[in-house]
Amino acid sequence: MIDLKIIREKPEEIQAGIESRGVSFDINKVLDLDQGKRKILKEVEGLRHRKKFLSAEIGKSKGEEKNLEKEKVKQISEEIKKLDLKLKEYDCKLNDLLLIIPNRPHKTVPIGRDEKDNKEIKKWGTLPEFSFKPKQHYLLGENLGILDFKRATKLSGARFSVSKGLGAKLERALISFMLELQTKEHGYEEILLPVIVKEECMLGTGQLPKFKNDLFKLEDTDLYLIPTAEVPLTNLHRNEVIPLQELPIYYTANTLCFRSEAGSYGKDTIGLMRQHQFNKVELVKIVKPENSYAELESLLENAEEVLKRLNLHYRVVCLCTGDSGFASAKTYDVEVWMPGQERYREISSCSNFEDFQARRAGIRFKRNPDSKPEFVHTLNGSGLAVGRLLVALLENYQREDGSIVVPEALRNYMGGLEVITGQSAN
Repeated sequence: MIDLKIIREKPEEIQAGIESRGVSFDINKVLDLDQGKRKILKEVEGLRHRKKFLSAEIGKSKGEEKNLEKEKVKQISEEIKKLDLKLKEYDCKLNDLLLIIPNRPHKTVPIGRDEKDNKEIKKWGTLPEFSFKPKQHYLLGENLGILDFKRATKLSGARFSVSKGLGAKLERALISFMLELQTKEHGYEEILLPVIVKEECMLGTGQLPKFKNDLFKLEDTDLYLIPTAEVPLTNLHRNEVIPLQELPIYYTANTLCFRSEAGSYGKDTIGLMRQHQFNKVELVKIVKPENSYAELESLLENAEEVLKRLNLHYRVVCLCTGDSGFASAKTYDVEVWMPGQERYREISSCSNFEDFQARRAGIRFKRNPDSKPEFVHTLNGSGLAVGRLLVALLENYQREDGSIVVPEALRNYMGGLEVITGQSAN
């Protein structure tokens, strides 16, 4: 949520930021409501001052004059009640509008309409070379007997998968490897979380109201399945004032994530790329405002390190305004090379939300005991998406006979196994 004070002071800048995202919204709607609310507040303030004066006069008056003053006080009280109701209406309308305004893009974010306007920042590693035509992951997995999409469909429908044998073990190995890397080397605290959260948690991180159709809601409740661990991790500190000495806070968690993928029909319907349910290791930072962009760069490095340890070629792009997420002020996407698909695919998004989420969720800190609470800055990044990382491993480490070489970084988690073959998979 953008600070209303900033909207008042810089409406043209806010409007330009909204339009740069390709969003149709007139910021004057907010300004008009705000002006109307402030006008009523001024009127209420005047009435309360008048009521206070008359109440004091009642004690000095007698007889009919006293009764008249009491009647005036009663009338003023009724008028204040009516105006208070109007104020609540204005507050609701104003809040509803503020909740649907996207965050302001940072000044370093490139202006653009869609992914074609994203700016490549860097590449790491080299494109893998094959003496044969690489297969896509779902063919490799099914041939090895480690992925089963038909039985998953029988259980749950389209866009679900079953990992079997060494496929399940490889996913578990990836999760353990990533959590140990982030906790032991990068200073994150591991958290085990619920995957069901209240509606206010979704509001706090910006999934609601905009992305309601992408969420799975439990029937007849205000509870939702999480689309990412970012939601519960950030909301751990909802409506809290964090002591300065506790900042920065670094959290990591592996959770199941659930997304309806509304509007994505026809895209990546085969395989693991776009599932309704998937595992993801998440990284969340809660920091002082002046440090947040340095923290974004280190967050990106933390996510990149996973791919470096696994020797997977990737690139980093800075998302343009039109391709950036609703709540993000600046986002880097890490895109890993997929040989079977012959293209880069996003495997991590690292974002700085500045105080956008903190303002919605009421997360603040105090610089000293006597200072006024300030909003923290929040950041998050995938560290990484497990299913997509499995796709990258299968496609990059495949051999001509369909077997898969296990990267050295994972072998300790795989019982020393070096190659997954059809026989070893059974």
